[in-house]
Amino acid sequence: MLLKDKVAIVTGGSRGIGFATVEAFIKEGAKVVLGASREETAAKAVAALKEKYPDAAVSSMIPKLSDYNEVKAAFEKVEEEYGGIDILVNNAGVSESTPFEKYTEELFDKVMDLNVKGIYNCSKAAVEIMEKKGKGVILNTSSMVSISGQPSGIAYPTSKFAVNGFTLSLARELGPKGIRVNAVAPGITNTDMMQAVPKEVIEPLIARIPLKRLGEPEDIANAFVFLASDMADYITGVTLCVDGMART
Repeated sequence: MLLKDKVAIVTGGSRGIGFATVEAFIKEGAKVVLGASREETAAKAVAALKEKYPDAAVSSMIPKLSDYNEVKAAFEKVEEEYGGIDILVNNAGVSESTPFEKYTEELFDKVMDLNVKGIYNCSKAAVEIMEKKGKGVILNTSSMVSISGQPSGIAYPTSKFAVNGFTLSLARELGPKGIRVNAVAPGITNTDMMQAVPKEVIEPLIARIPLKRLGEPEDIANAFVFLASDMADYITGVTLCVDGMART
């Protein structure tokens, strides 16, 4: 098992890529605390995982990620229960596609508060705990739009460009402390959101992907497992594209 007895926090872990990552971590032997925005969704996710993996050490937390004090308290509770935090996956985020002329300051702030400030708050709280052991792994969910941009919804690609810069800079700063920081940039992934998109919209997107399929949440989760494991012990500051594309 690649993550045996590691303690991991996965924000946005109640569905989609986050849920797949929690499940993949459990399979690899990790003790996982999944973050969610609502108690009911968190409880439902934990119940589903415990039913499938009766012996799994999995629980939940629901701090407001844009509030550092709430995050810090939740992370300290994890440390108290499990003895530390080895892995943090900053996966919680929000996407939207409002045209620029209709953008509001409130909408921009909403996206940045979760996608950027939330990662900052969680990373800061985790580092305070990881430093005690002299090691740890922080993984951030970026996006293909951090490379290509997108035609509307300006705050989302802006936030993901910020995630890449945060990842690289924090990796340089925390490397001497034994803490690795990397990101995964998913491409178009077959989550609940994509299942609502019409077939005539999805098919042209698939046609542009050399591997000729959408990504599955498990594809992204596998990348997180690798980067969290000792197999990636000499990798830091990387944004790994998992999008089925070929690049030079």
